Amino acid sequence: MSTSTPSPLKITLRPWNARGHANHDWLYTFHTFSFATYHSPTHTGFGPLRVINEDRVKPSTGFGTHAHAEFLIWSYIISGTLEHKDSLGNLEYLKRGDVQFTSAGTGIRHSEYNRDKHEEVHFLQIWARPDTRGLKPRYETRRFGDEVKRDRLVRVMESTKRKGEGEGAIALDADLSMDACILSPGKRVVHEVVAQGERKVYLHVVMGEREQPREGGARIRVGDVVLGEGDGAYVEGVHGPGRIEVESVGERAAEFLLFDMGPGGN
Repeated sequence: MSTSTPSPLKITLRPWNARGHANHDWLYTFHTFSFATYHSPTHTGFGPLRVINEDRVKPSTGFGTHAHAEFLIWSYIISGTLEHKDSLGNLEYLKRGDVQFTSAGTGIRHSEYNRDKHEEVHFLQIWARPDTRGLKPRYETRRFGDEVKRDRLVRVMESTKRKGEGEGAIALDADLSMDACILSPGKRVVHEVVAQGERKVYLHVVMGEREQPREGGARIRVGDVVLGEGDGAYVEGVHGPGRIEVESVGERAAEFLLFDMGPGGN
């Protein structure tokens, strides 16, 4: 890993089993940041990021209709089918590779349900604070298939102020970019820091099962820190222009997300 400045990066591992966890039978979930009944004074958010929940919802269950305001919310579907229905009139059935985004703005109501009678749905639910309040609610879905993420970083979310640099990405009103990758063992990718000056980076490795495997599995290395399935990492001391290298060092391909954010908000 290298940046254009000599100051060292600080990389702090967020182990999978140190996150908040709840098993409600219908919902099996891990919380990277404080959420619902889980509270950690040292893990309340990072930059504009406020929520990274790794959710598994049982068949024929889900989140009933509820309200949101002044949050940017998106779902990254890993497996199964998630039904999204909202007060804007949207009704969609989301599958692997789909990313569904809602800018709640002044207010929106929605539900998320697993209508399948046999297969659970596994997805990441991510929230961020917008840099502008009072926005008109907005909804968007785009697909990012495995084929486009294989061994390359793909821009999935991009700040409206940098949208031209992330063609095909979903625009959001925050100083935040999110890339996704499925990195084969032995392969490397390089992330170019998206803006000049001080930045924050967070990485999250998608879980294959409900627990991190004791042996084998997917792993990535950032600097001298290795992340297994379900692990995250706070990367501080990042300055743009600069580069961050990620290497797949596990026994199977590692699916991960990389967030590049401004320093404010946390």
